[in-house]
Amino acid sequence: MKKLLFDLFPLILFFVAFRVADIYVATGVAMAAAILQIGWLRLMRRPIETTHWINLGVIVIFGGATLLLHDDTFIKWKPTVLYWLFAAILAGARLFMGRNLMRRLMGEKIELPDQLWNRLNDSWVLFFTASGALNLYVAFSGRFTESQWVNFKVFGLLILLLLFVVVQSLWLGRHLQTDGTGLPAKDDQPENPS
Repeated sequence: MKKLLFDLFPLILFFVAFRVADIYVATGVAMAAAILQIGWLRLMRRPIETTHWINLGVIVIFGGATLLLHDDTFIKWKPTVLYWLFAAILAGARLFMGRNLMRRLMGEKIELPDQLWNRLNDSWVLFFTASGALNLYVAFSGRFTESQWVNFKVFGLLILLLLFVVVQSLWLGRHLQTDGTGLPAKDDQPENPS
């Protein structure tokens, strides 16, 4: 739980700053929080995950453009760019380097056949791609206010992520009880009474 709150630290501060001030103050606060997050990890000599570096880079570039040009378009693109970057990394590693990053992330915790690892990786690619597209729709369709977009960014995308993880866990649980073909493992199959 502590790690989740730590990872959400810039997002939480972005939301609070937006409610207290405006999108520009919130952007500056999120940028500062992401920088502080990396600084804290370095100070405590803890490993800095690749996702922290990617998030820092994207928030500094898009947040910086938002503040420099005083145009909220850039910060509204930030979740999409981040999600599409994650999708591209997962897809690119598998397609061009033959590496399944989901297996690398979770391989010590669960054992799956290659086909299921590939499906798991592909489902994350689809999730990140769809979430990025959904963010663009909420941000730029003209059907939602800036405040509604902030709520979607903070709560909607997080809820979608949590739901996706739950569905993935149920799917994995089903396949962990099978032999990887979708059928019960041979030890679990009922004996033929004849």
